[in-house]
Amino acid sequence: MKPEPISLHTVCGLEELGHHSARGITHVLSILDPGWPEPEAFGGYDAHHRTTLRFHDVTEPGPDLVLPEAHHVEEILAFGRDLTAERGRERTHLLIHCHAGISRSTAAMTMLLAQARPDLDEAAIVARVHELREKAWPNARMIGFADAALGRDGRLSEAVRRLHALQLKVRPHLDQLMRDLGRSAEVEAALRP
Repeated sequence: MKPEPISLHTVCGLEELGHHSARGITHVLSILDPGWPEPEAFGGYDAHHRTTLRFHDVTEPGPDLVLPEAHHVEEILAFGRDLTAERGRERTHLLIHCHAGISRSTAAMTMLLAQARPDLDEAAIVARVHELREKAWPNARMIGFADAALGRDGRLSEAVRRLHALQLKVRPHLDQLMRDLGRSAEVEAALRP
């Protein structure tokens, strides 16, 4: 079993970025809405490598929405490959954030862990992300693209669907919230036996 190339993992939302400035973050993956300003919190961080992607946290098309697409997922996976290829660091601390630290960021962490650890089954990967971010609800569209890109044959999507189902049991208010956000397909899939 090969070790993960990342020593520490952090997932958070915009409002939490300031809390991580003194934690030795070496790499940041920022996922922001199009047109959103650069977070000022990074001014307080030590030198780090940062990649920023811009798309909305949606799964269906809508007016003025930028959907996550396969090329965004490939950019996330390329970020992960570059991170894995880096040598010479004693430790790597990866921070991934989106606006709330719930959906796009947890989807990105899921795919990066799946890429870094092809020996782990999908349930273990999703459980690790849930452990990192208790309120995780990975974006199913992003996971679908990652599932295909990583050759996981739908297993990653199924593991995320099961996490969505668990979240609906623990946080029943998410049912209506996700529907209101245009994410009914994820809710309906999660409610499936």
